[in-house]
Amino acid sequence: MNKLEIKSLLLGSVMTNCYLLMNKETSEMLIVDPADQAFGIEKRVEAMEAKPVAILLTHGHFDHMLAADELRRKYGCAIYAHIKEKAVLEDPMLNLSGVWESGTAVSADQYVKEGDQLELAGFQIQVLFTPGHTQGSCCYYFPEEGVLISGDTLFQGSCGRTDFPTSSVQDMLKSLKRLVDELPDDTAVYPGHNAPTTIADEKRWNPFIPR
Repeated sequence: MNKLEIKSLLLGSVMTNCYLLMNKETSEMLIVDPADQAFGIEKRVEAMEAKPVAILLTHGHFDHMLAADELRRKYGCAIYAHIKEKAVLEDPMLNLSGVWESGTAVSADQYVKEGDQLELAGFQIQVLFTPGHTQGSCCYYFPEEGVLISGDTLFQGSCGRTDFPTSSVQDMLKSLKRLVDELPDDTAVYPGHNAPTTIADEKRWNPFIPR
């Protein structure tokens, strides 16, 4: 039986997907990319009768992390991010909060890297380093559940922008190719923006995937 329950909240000025990933057996929860509106996230957590145990950031842009500090204080749980995203998280100009919002900086408690195997909320999670949108973008893959949290790397029919500080078109193309080559076709993909998709659909239809 699949023990993973996924709820999404559409938050913030650029309509970011914040995901709440709950273990139905234990009620432990992972909060992924808390865009903003900490109070709204807390109300949903309360309604699900869940216990947050970690906050996962796919990358450091403001629209994915503005509520992270407040939620960390509320639940006493650690923030996870890729080690190569440290500079982006801590620099308001790199994380764009100094451009579109009041400047914000966040420091993660746990910095991860390619190949790390996390055990959180009763789930096995693989860290996939997928630079391109930012220098330290990563995806979180749940192999037993067949789920990929893709952040702003892979979208339905598209991909994240590559015209921001620390972005790279070449890195993005390599990351996209890697995801569709390495992951099973039936993997459910939950992106940072827009609707969920699958690896099979993106492999077939996404015009940004290198052929």
